[in-house]
Formats: sequence, structure tokens, C-alpha cells
Amino acid sequence: MSTDVQMEDSSNIVWHQHHVAKQQRAQQKNQTPCVLWFTGLSGAGKSTVAGALENRLVELGYHTYLLDGDNVRHGLCRDLGFSSQDRRENIRRIGEVANLMVDAGLIVLSAFISPHREEREMVRDLVGDDAFFEVYVDTSLAECEKRDPKGLYKKARAGEISQFTGIDSEYQIPLKPEIHLNAGEQTVAESVEACIQALKRHNVIS
Repeated sequence: MSTDVQMEDSSNIVWHQHHVAKQQRAQQKNQTPCVLWFTGLSGAGKSTVAGALENRLVELGYHTYLLDGDNVRHGLCRDLGFSSQDRRENIRRIGEVANLMVDAGLIVLSAFISPHREEREMVRDLVGDDAFFEVYVDTSLAECEKRDPKGLYKKARAGEISQFTGIDSEYQIPLKPEIHLNAGEQTVAESVEACIQALKRHNVIS
């Protein structure tokens, strides 16, 4: 199919307004839909804390969904590599999915390294500032290397992996995260409780 035909076809696409609105879905679930965007170095504990928080929220009766970086790479983003362009596209796709889930009335937990502020802000702009909570899982590089659950730091130090975040690729620390977890010193339970208290303060949960 030619580029001209593709452009012509896309110009005929019109957004369909549904009868059931986001507010109705949220009221049905008795919660404020939002995205909790967990960011931090590999091995910081993003997936661990996000998973534990989701368990807690479900126990409290809330409706959630957890988007994990590795899991998404098995399906939605399986065609993407790890170039800068592909990594940005990976985050864009996740942002679009998270936005749809927020529209469905869910509390979405997303665990991704997402090292660049610009990419995280891209998702914030997509979802809306009032529905986006940046959660900085703050664990030192030394501690992450010590944990190294997947052996990735060892490979990066040996030159087997290039452009690895924290080693030869930059991680841009969040400047004003809505939630700052000192995950290198806190227990998982303490990090979860900090998230719960923050969600209460922002009236996401009661």
C-alpha cells in the first residue's frame, strides 16, 4: 500500500464518542481512575512495589491493572528493539494503553525504567496532569547492582550489553515526583503504605 493511500485512509478516521463516559465508569467503581507511573533504575524494585500495591488495592476493593515492562515486551511491544527510537515508542504505546484503561475507570500501575523526563512527561500530557502520579522508586545504583536480579548489570559491566541505563546510558531523576519512595532503605510494605497514604491525600481512594 502506498504512503498516499495510507494518508488518505487515516484522514477518514473519526473519533467515536461513546454513550458511557469515563465519569460513569469511575462512579460505578467508586474510585478516581489514574496512572501510577513507577520509574527507577533496573533492579530498583519497581515491579515488586507495584505488584504489592496492586494486591493491597484489590484487597481494599479497588479495580486495578498492572502494566509491567517485561510483560509488555512479550506482546504489545514485541516488535520493538532497544534503540532510543524504539524505547520512546515503547513508552508511547504504554501511555496510550494506560490512557484507555483510565478511561475505563481503572487505577493503572505501570512499572518501567522510562529513564527520560521527556518521555514521562509525554505520558503525563496524554493522560492528564490530574490523573498522572509519577512514583520515583529511589534506589542507588550500587544497591541495584548488588541486587542485579536478572544479571544485567554484570553483562553491562562486561560490555555484553550496550546503552544500559545507569551504566552507559543516562537516567534522569524525576524533579518533582508525586510519590518519592526511598526504596533502598524502606521495606516493600513501607513503600506500599507510603503509596496508599499518597493516594488518600489525592482523593484517589478513600
